[in-house]
Parts: sequence; structure tokens; C-alpha cells
Amino acid sequence: MERILYVPQDTAALAMGADAVADAFRAEAARRGLDLRIVRNGSRGLLWLEPLVEVETPAGRIAYGSVAPEDVPSILDAACTPCTDGAPGGATRGGAAAAGGTHPLCHGPTEDIPYLKNQERLTFARVGLIDPLSIPDYEAHGGFAGLRRALDMAPEAIVDAVTESGLRGRGGAAFPTGIKWRTVLQTPAAQKYIVCNADEGDSGTFSDRLLMEGDPCALIEGMAIAGLAVGATRGYIYVRSEYPQAERVLAGALRAAREAGWLGDDIRGSGRAFDIELRRGAGAYICGEETSLLESLEGRRGLVRAKPPLPAVRGLFGCPTVINNVISLATVPFILARGAQAYRDFGMGRSRGTLPFQLAGNIRQGGLVEKAFGLTLRELLYGFGGGSASGRPLRAVQVGGPLGAYLPESQWDTPLDYEAFLAISAMLGHGGVVAFDDTADMAALAEYAMEFCAIESCGKCTPCRIGSVRGTEVIRAIRDGRDRETRAELLRDLCDTMMAGSLCALGGMTPYPVLSALRHFPEDFGLSPASVPQTASQPA
Repeated sequence: MERILYVPQDTAALAMGADAVADAFRAEAARRGLDLRIVRNGSRGLLWLEPLVEVETPAGRIAYGSVAPEDVPSILDAACTPCTDGAPGGATRGGAAAAGGTHPLCHGPTEDIPYLKNQERLTFARVGLIDPLSIPDYEAHGGFAGLRRALDMAPEAIVDAVTESGLRGRGGAAFPTGIKWRTVLQTPAAQKYIVCNADEGDSGTFSDRLLMEGDPCALIEGMAIAGLAVGATRGYIYVRSEYPQAERVLAGALRAAREAGWLGDDIRGSGRAFDIELRRGAGAYICGEETSLLESLEGRRGLVRAKPPLPAVRGLFGCPTVINNVISLATVPFILARGAQAYRDFGMGRSRGTLPFQLAGNIRQGGLVEKAFGLTLRELLYGFGGGSASGRPLRAVQVGGPLGAYLPESQWDTPLDYEAFLAISAMLGHGGVVAFDDTADMAALAEYAMEFCAIESCGKCTPCRIGSVRGTEVIRAIRDGRDRETRAELLRDLCDTMMAGSLCALGGMTPYPVLSALRHFPEDFGLSPASVPQTASQPA
């Protein structure tokens, strides 16, 4: 009887030796004469357990992690016997239903691991379940149902569905996706484009990578639906150069989609055309900004463009262009397949649906958690993350990448919602969450934020180009104890200038981490809390 085994090919799993584990299973199966088929799936997002190996059983998939090559013989010995109560991993244990063996690395049925069981996986529903390069596997799990429906809809109806769903851009700005699409639809042009911003450069973020490596056809399907919605026939995926594995998987998925007729000049005999080209970025953080990305796609240095005109009116090669990030586009197939209301049923206020939060930094259980908007940061840090990896108290959390605010514990009960975070001068951004324990020097982190901006600035506007350099110098002087209170006031004034005068979010949002660190952790700057006005200028 053929036995099916799942070993992730995700970058995080590969870094932890997944290829060696897969090779060890093949060799051991051959030695024992076992009929073993190994599927290289995507990561389930439980990164602290990688490589997470799953064995298919009559009771479902049984998880083992973290697996090393030397664990392979004992896992094969245990794979057909029940998993006993008390095995590690926090899963529901016991009985034949667990059917995973009395192995110390057994976590029981994968779907019962609380970290997964307590999520709402809409966009990531297939990630870790399927072979990322198998079109039949993708279709068997509901893939292309949204595109099939879109092929029978008028462009306006597709845009209406996306608008009604409440989907907002998952790349950071949270702009309503339907409004952007409608602008492109209503702008007349002989050629229009769909551009996927896969230049995921924020520290602590990896949801785009997990999606591209684990379910690339969801992105392909979403881009094709976007093309039908606005009248675009060409698409580009701009993937960051540091993601070679994602690029390889995407290239294979694009070939498979063309061969199956889901891309090309005549999609599934519909007479509608859409195709996608994969482009590799050059490694500049600024190219995560949409107009800089367009400059790079056109073969020029990544520099921010002044707006207007907006890319939706005059974008790639001067044509109307939809630019969305990976998660935004990969969410669209669910909306088209299940309906706008099914997506709106999740979330709160104007933040509808789910967001894949990414837990990183000093956290015990780092990984991806897809949840509906509305849970709190505290629930995320402790209910899923398990607290700090060091065992020390958590002190600060940066949400939204290197431009996000540092949040003290007093703000961890704020609902994870775009408007709620804006009210505390913070942002959700791409959903990256980086935790720090009580040994963190927040003044040093503020200096790093300014220095990061100085290094990554495209140089086009003065507030960002010069302000970040001067800001780094001022913070360094404060940390050195030179006229701290006067320089703290100068730093706040400089941040005001950067926020008001920068052309893009890099210069305009670098003050978020700087001012939040100054406001909430003044002692790290050698300042007394009384010397830092609680009504000091904050990002708006």
C-alpha cells in the first residue's frame, strides 16, 4: 500500500534541513521496501516546528516536528500506531483517531494542533495541504472556482463583488481594493496591466513568501480575475531577489497554469486573454513602494514618482495599472467563489475579512496566524506565540515592519483593526509582529529605524534623504548624553518635517518607531517621563 508523506519545501523548512529529511525518508523507505510517495508541500506556518512532516493516515494527517534525518527510522516505525496521551506539541491526543504513533515528535492530527485549529484560514486555506505545483490538486481543493465564476461575469460585477467584500490592500496602506480596480476599469486605454507587488521587504514579514511557495496558483488566479475585472490582458509579478525558492515555485506554477489553459490568449476557451510574466527585483527596499516598483519594472532605478497621476490612471508604461500585493490578490478567489458577504462576515468595523499575522522576534512560537480582524495583540502574543523565547517578560512589540510603532504593554489590548491602530498612532501594515523582551534598548532601536531610512532612501526628496541622516545623528547624540532634552525636542521637530514633507511612506513613516520609542520608553534615552510631553507630535 502506498504511503503518502508531506515534507515542506518552504524556505524556512529548507533552512532547517527539510531536503535532507526528505532524502532520508526516501533512503529509509527504499531500504525497507516501502511504497512511499513524498509530496513537497508548503509550510503550515508553524515555523518553530520546521521541518514539520505529515504522514497521511486513514484518520487524517499526523504531524511530526521538528524532524531531523536521524528521526526518520523511528517515525516510520511509529507512523502506524496510535499517538498516546501526553505527547508533546499541545495537540488533542489519544485513541485510534490520532493514529500517529508513540513518538516524542508526534503532535497528533495536524488540524487539531491549537495553533492551527484556532485560526480562520481563508486566504491560506490550501497552504500546506496541497502540492504547490499540481493544478489537479489545486482544483480538488476549490482552486479556480472564483475564476470560473468571473469568466461568466461582467467586469463591473466583478469589481462590485470585490468592493462589497470590504477587501482593503494588505500591503500596508489598506486602501480599498474595489475603488482602485474601479478607477482602472473606468479609465479608457488600449492596454492595461495588473502588477503584483511581491517585494516583501519588511522585517518580520513572510506571509507573501509562504503563499507564493505554498499556494502560488491562488495568486495566479487572483491576478487573472483582476485582469478580467478591469480589462487588462498582461500581468507582472515583481518578486524580491532574496526569494529564490518563491521565484522557482512561481515559475513552475505559471508553466502549469498555461499548460492547463488557465493563462494565455484564450482562457479555457472563453475568448478572454490574460498572461503573467515573472520579474525579479534588484533588492531595494524602496521598490516595495508602488511607483518605485513601476520605475524598476520599466528598467530604471527605483525612484518614487510624484502623485498625481496615480498608477491607476497612468502606471506601468504610462497605462492604467492595478498594483496590489500578494495577499490582496490571493484573497480575491475566495471572494469570487464564496461571495462578498462570506468574506464580510469576518472582521470588525471597516476592517473586513482576515489578515495573516506573522509572529517573529523574541517569541517562542513564531509563525503565521490568519485571523479575523478584532483579536488583540496580547491574544496573538500569548495565545498563539506563547510569550517570549527567552522566558523574560515582553516589553515592546513593533507591528507593521520597520516603519511601525513600538507598542508598550499598555497598548496590547487594542483590537487589531486598521482604525483602532491609527487611533493610537500605529499601523497594522503587512501584519508583521516583532516582539522584544525587557533587555531591548529602545533608544538603539529608534536609532536603527532612522539609520534604516537613511540607507534605503531613494534620495528623491529632501525630508527623507537629509532628514533621516540628521535624525540618526541626533538620536546618537541623545544616547551619548549630549544636551538630551533640547535634542529630543529637535528630534520631534525633524520627525514632523519628515511626516509632512516626504514623497512616500518611507520618509513619512520612519517617525512612527522613533516617536513611539521616545514617548513610551523615555528612560532608554536618558530622559525622565516628565520631560517627554504625552501630547507630543505623533504620526497621524
